[in-house]
Amino acid sequence: MAKQTYTALCFGEILWDVLPDGAEPGGAPMNVAYHLNQLGIATGVLSKKGTDAAGERLIRFLEAHRVNTSLIQTDPEHPTGKVLATPGKNYEMQYDIVFPVAWDFIDITEAAPEIVAASELFIFGSLAARNTHSRKTLFTLLSHAKTRIMDINLRPPHFTQEIIEALLNSATVLKLNENELELLSGWYGFTGNMHQQAEDLGRRFSIRDIMITRGADGAAYYTDGTFYEHPGIRVAVVDTVGSGDAFLAGFLSQLQQGSGPEAALDFACRLGSFIATQKGACPEYDVAAI
Repeated sequence: MAKQTYTALCFGEILWDVLPDGAEPGGAPMNVAYHLNQLGIATGVLSKKGTDAAGERLIRFLEAHRVNTSLIQTDPEHPTGKVLATPGKNYEMQYDIVFPVAWDFIDITEAAPEIVAASELFIFGSLAARNTHSRKTLFTLLSHAKTRIMDINLRPPHFTQEIIEALLNSATVLKLNENELELLSGWYGFTGNMHQQAEDLGRRFSIRDIMITRGADGAAYYTDGTFYEHPGIRVAVVDTVGSGDAFLAGFLSQLQQGSGPEAALDFACRLGSFIATQKGACPEYDVAAI
């Protein structure tokens, strides 16, 4: 039987976001994979679930939405991931990310390096590197990847500057929000406005492409010395869970389909804004309506 092939592969956490009014499927890599598949980009998820009912529900959800689950491992010792999410100021969510859980123990399988090498895009976050086991697997796979897209996710206390630096040194593309850019700039003494900080960050880590989300103020894209900006789209926010993940998926899908930076940025902002009007990170939607 032929091996499953992917245009993109997402590595890291799959979990349930436990919101005040119920649980929703989530985890940044899973969210990105969900949206890429909805947008016509064949994307796999490399992760791990528990043997519990929560893990089985995640598998059923993904399969019902055309997301291949053959790379999701099962852990007999640790439960499926869970995040307790509560609303904070300005609609931003506060997260209690349960540890340890199954996705902290993702194994390196014999087939994984070949699958990663065959995929055009390898998408990973910093959260999946919080535990030694998954971190070792991640760095092994990064050495086989073509385009290495880092979706930084700085959730205290689940990161250290040393690990973030090692991941940045492995990335060819970076997506982060303006608060994360400010934090990184503080680490390295970068000054000036957002443009200058992004340029300095890209120069330090040899990253040519940087996406910066800015909440209600839209987003920016820095590539090879040029900046593109979008002012954002005003919407009635339900919750912001997963809107940044949808933005990343929207942007990457448009570039893969041949759109220019400005069109990709516009579509990504539209999709991210739409997700903020919905409950949870992975709602049903009509792509044409975006």
